[in-house]
Amino acid sequence: MCGIVGFVGKSEASPILIEGLSKLEYRGYDSAGIAVMENEDLKVIKCKGRLANLQNKLNECPIKGEIGIGHTRWATHGEPSDVNSHPHSNGKGTVSVVHNGIIENYLYLREKLMSKGYEFLSDTDTEVIPNLVDYYYDGDLLEAVMKAVSKMEGSYAIVVISTKEPDKLIAVRKDSPLIVGVGKEEYFIASDIPAVLNHTRDVYLLEDKEFVVLTREGIELFTEDREKINKEIYHVTWNADAAEKGGYEDFMLKEIHEQPKAIRDTMTSRITLNNPVVLDKINMEESYAKNIEKIYIVACGTAYHAGVIGKYAIEKLSRTTVEVDIASEFRYRNPIINDKTLVIVISQSGETADTLAVLRESKRKGCRVIAVTNVVGSSVSREADDVLYTWAGPEIAVASTKAYVTQLIAMYIIAIHLAELKGSTKTEELEEIKKEMLKLPEKAEEVLKHKEALQKFASKTYMHRDMFFLGRGLDYAVAMEGSLKLKEISYIHSEAYAGGELKHGPIALIENGTVVISLLTQRELQDKMVSNIREVVTRGAKVMAITSEDNKNMEKIADSVIYIPKTLDILSPVLSVIPLQLIAYYMAKQKGCDVDKPRNLAKSVTVE
Repeated sequence: MCGIVGFVGKSEASPILIEGLSKLEYRGYDSAGIAVMENEDLKVIKCKGRLANLQNKLNECPIKGEIGIGHTRWATHGEPSDVNSHPHSNGKGTVSVVHNGIIENYLYLREKLMSKGYEFLSDTDTEVIPNLVDYYYDGDLLEAVMKAVSKMEGSYAIVVISTKEPDKLIAVRKDSPLIVGVGKEEYFIASDIPAVLNHTRDVYLLEDKEFVVLTREGIELFTEDREKINKEIYHVTWNADAAEKGGYEDFMLKEIHEQPKAIRDTMTSRITLNNPVVLDKINMEESYAKNIEKIYIVACGTAYHAGVIGKYAIEKLSRTTVEVDIASEFRYRNPIINDKTLVIVISQSGETADTLAVLRESKRKGCRVIAVTNVVGSSVSREADDVLYTWAGPEIAVASTKAYVTQLIAMYIIAIHLAELKGSTKTEELEEIKKEMLKLPEKAEEVLKHKEALQKFASKTYMHRDMFFLGRGLDYAVAMEGSLKLKEISYIHSEAYAGGELKHGPIALIENGTVVISLLTQRELQDKMVSNIREVVTRGAKVMAITSEDNKNMEKIADSVIYIPKTLDILSPVLSVIPLQLIAYYMAKQKGCDVDKPRNLAKSVTVE
């Protein structure tokens, strides 16, 4: 959520700031603004709404200057409005700040500053920062920022610009991502790498409580004790156009079509026949694996649904008890965890606040933590004991697709690894799973060929206000993800139910014309699921079934059927979720929704 961009160089800052912010729109926002140093005066322009609104204002009132900061805001404190937009400044207009995160003690700081004569215009927590910096300024801007930060509690990524020292930007992060781009005689600050890729591939990945000073002469990095830091540059290897639409109408559609490659990339060098799986630099000894008493998989949203499938796979193959929990609930119930508990946290961005909190609490209690994430250098990847990257590449659309399927692949890899260490599943069975996993990219390509049939289905059903998803076993886990996708981008109310639960209440909602999307890929449960489908058909439901290509009998029961290539039951979620993603996409397009930036949602949820 929110996006930060900063620039120092010899070019006009405003176009670079707007361009950088446009690359961060996927994070979700409701307002935008920039502050640029023009002839040693701070000029701030900001407004509610899309970047186009800000650009229109800049066209009317251009700002000339070669150093500046920009921000796209996702409201936490105070409604979306011009005055609540970032950047925020002190009363004298000598300090401006952009900020991601939450200052938890802002009310205390606000009252303290008001008692000393400072005035506030907005409802935000951020406005205390420029005033606090001004309060502590005594000829040294870096020192003033350090003192201000020492008084703040919460999470933040902050960039400060001031007329007192008009040649520099100062930035710091804690629990909220921030990178520094190193160009040729120009330097950048941003929340994420796509914002700077058109200008440089060399970046510094800031750690918590690291401060950076940017001037035209270069970059200096400091600890909170003002000791200088020497940090290695991270060179970005993926192309700038990887974060562009590449000819597709939307990022989401592009990313759905990138899933075969993402699946293949995530397995590359990790899954090979007749060899143990490779978990990169994760060194788990056989004795450790055999002594694990319990595994917790903790995540939020789509990542949580990947965890549900991970639970099934790990329990089935390693015979270890697994519990899946929502990160925002986990630590508040005082879970029973210790040094014999393995915690697996899943986060697409690697910056999810609730998941990070679980990671830290688990480590404090002696647990080993494995992070599954898509972002190299993210907070969870740095703070976990081990990390398994999902090589999905940049995912721009807010609703996750290719990151989700690569999380599934990561779960299978971990499950097989544990089974190999424990000897809990026969080698022949594990080799068969690996063999079928290597076929998944090709089979995913086959599923994508059904998009015209799915588009036709969407065109007939998008006007419905409610829809239901049914499944049993792993199909139920996939149904939950399909339901979430539909809600996220089409705003159609939907619910996912385990087929066996129908008779315990939900069937009361089924009436003539109700749309039900049902999954039948688990052979052991297929007859049971057919009975559940007959129950809703009898009550007038219109059913679309997603099933394996060898289950032709479904055409006699369902109104429409989408067939996926035959694979092992345990691996079917990788294929069966793709039609559900496309259904959600086409439903949203029929309704005229912004599929890449759904309302009220953000890509990276960096606050609780």
